[in-house]
Amino acid sequence: MTDHDENFHASRTVSVRNILVRGLGVVLPPLLTILVLIWAWRTIETYVLRPTEWIVQEGLVWGAEYFDGTLSTVPEGAVPEPGGGFSTYTLLGYSKYVPDPTGRRYLPKEIVDRVNENADKFGTDAKPLVSANAYWHRYIQITWMQRKYVVPVFLIVFLTVLYFMGRLFTFRLGRWFFRGFDGAILRIPFVNKVYGSVKQVTDFAFSEREIEFNNVVAVQYPSKGIWSLGFVTGNSVRQLHDATGEEMMSVLMPTSPMPMTGFTVTVRRSDTIDIDMTVDEAIQFVVSCGVVVPPNQRVNGAPNNKPRPTGKLRDGAVILPGNPQTEHSVDPSTV
Repeated sequence: MTDHDENFHASRTVSVRNILVRGLGVVLPPLLTILVLIWAWRTIETYVLRPTEWIVQEGLVWGAEYFDGTLSTVPEGAVPEPGGGFSTYTLLGYSKYVPDPTGRRYLPKEIVDRVNENADKFGTDAKPLVSANAYWHRYIQITWMQRKYVVPVFLIVFLTVLYFMGRLFTFRLGRWFFRGFDGAILRIPFVNKVYGSVKQVTDFAFSEREIEFNNVVAVQYPSKGIWSLGFVTGNSVRQLHDATGEEMMSVLMPTSPMPMTGFTVTVRRSDTIDIDMTVDEAIQFVVSCGVVVPPNQRVNGAPNNKPRPTGKLRDGAVILPGNPQTEHSVDPSTV
């Protein structure tokens, strides 16, 4: 194989790899967004929807059985039917009743027929039909608790409850109740540690804050002369303000390419530079490792391609350009 063939093969490999990386960059953001939404929905479904669905279903079954849906004895005046059942008048009208699988209770024949006709809609993990109560559970699930009805109603009710809770806690009575609830939880040992930490995170993410949370600033971090972008998160602590006699700021310094992690530093406000960027633009800048720059922050013109000055080695030490020691150096070796 000639050098030309090897170079062609290497360039083709690099080209394919770059295309795959670009394709991954296009597919990965929406894919991760979908995965996060699926995870959020499954969490709500597991800890909110299913318990609520169970409570509602139990209430409907109890109501159906209580109002002549299930009979323990054959009422007087009932007309016997073949198979051990009977017909009688109830609150629901004239109905035919049949024995349940235990033979000790009776339920409407139309309920049994409806459940048996839809037996294929239930999996092996469904509640077995061993009693009248089990028949009523399946009937309620078939008639009133289908997912195509439950999910939209749940979302409407859930969002409505969140809206009115938010409205309630914005008024004086709601804030008083919320403070009392917080105080009660924070008095419980061990629980107060977890609740306090979670509350700080949720307040940070969802509450309306009066501090300059949306500001993007430049800070000389991690050392002087190295500028990094950060997000203003607060006014720091009062003791630092009193000790320095200057206005202080708490700044979150995100790390590339994962801005969800980083360091929190406290700096003087006078040592920061306000950057004309939105938070989203700054996050894109950090995630792309400085490649994606907002249009209003781009430097016009070609980059400066002047050769960088070289340092010089003298007695095992590197002497940078502009150092007075270089004037007296004799026969130095260029680095």
